[in-house]
Amino acid sequence: MSSIHTNFGATAALATLRDVSNDLAVTQGRMSSGQRIDQASKNAAYWSIATTMRSDDKALAAVEDALNLGSATVDVAYEGLEAAISVTDEIKAKLVSASEPGVDKQKVNSEITQLKEQLQSIASSASFNGVNWLNISDSSDNTAELAASFYRDTNGGVYMETIDMELWTSGGSISPLIDDRSTNTGGEAGILTSTQFAVDAGAATNYVLVVNDSNSATATEIALTKDTTSDELDDMIAVVDGMVQMLADSGAGFGAVQSRLEIQTSFVHDLRDWMDRGIGTLVDADMDEEATRLKALTAQQQLAIQALSIANNEPQNILQLFN
Repeated sequence: MSSIHTNFGATAALATLRDVSNDLAVTQGRMSSGQRIDQASKNAAYWSIATTMRSDDKALAAVEDALNLGSATVDVAYEGLEAAISVTDEIKAKLVSASEPGVDKQKVNSEITQLKEQLQSIASSASFNGVNWLNISDSSDNTAELAASFYRDTNGGVYMETIDMELWTSGGSISPLIDDRSTNTGGEAGILTSTQFAVDAGAATNYVLVVNDSNSATATEIALTKDTTSDELDDMIAVVDGMVQMLADSGAGFGAVQSRLEIQTSFVHDLRDWMDRGIGTLVDADMDEEATRLKALTAQQQLAIQALSIANNEPQNILQLFN
């Protein structure tokens, strides 16, 4: 049917062109943004999930940075312990050499004094970003906490997990080198200041390598004079040997934490990759598919424009009938 009032062909062609143009705009938007769902109106559920996961990914990025910071802190402490082991071994060797007949104990003591000062220098300088686990102060905790992970449970609650490392326990294991607290603690938080090694060795004197405010009331610093007896030397050697053993145990503890931090850092990195892929599955556009659709819609648009042009010329054909 033909009509001079209504061009049905043009109306149909225009509707087709409008639909194709809308589809083309959607496809072009996906091509430019790379996303299939970039606003809540397109799919509220998927958009909400993706937004939450992106927020969690930012939290995990912060955890990853914190893990790297923690690893650096542990590395510095471990290197300090290794250096302290080497110096303490030297002190032990000097004490053994001083037990030989005819050795000038005072000259040996001069060397030991320099080595003790080196130990204090190691303890005070083993600091990273203001954190020092080898030199304990009044504000130090006996447990170090390192950020490990961030997760969300099935109820939507968010939690932080930490790696806890016990630096010292009263009468137990010790990781720091020096207890530099102002109160009289018997130097229990430092390997070089603790009187516990003398007690464990059955020494007659509470020998330590460093005397400070934490232990000055009960401790005696290891030092040699010309009158130092063989029994006193034996006690000193036994005390220093106990310190060396604890230094080795402490180094092993730091090494275990280093290994766990490496594993956790790798896991968090992989977790972020998995999360990124999960978000992409929800909202990312398939660029190959969109590129193919773009070509098809462009062709459809051209055909729709041509069809509209033909439909608009139909009234002219009717006029030809009256000529």
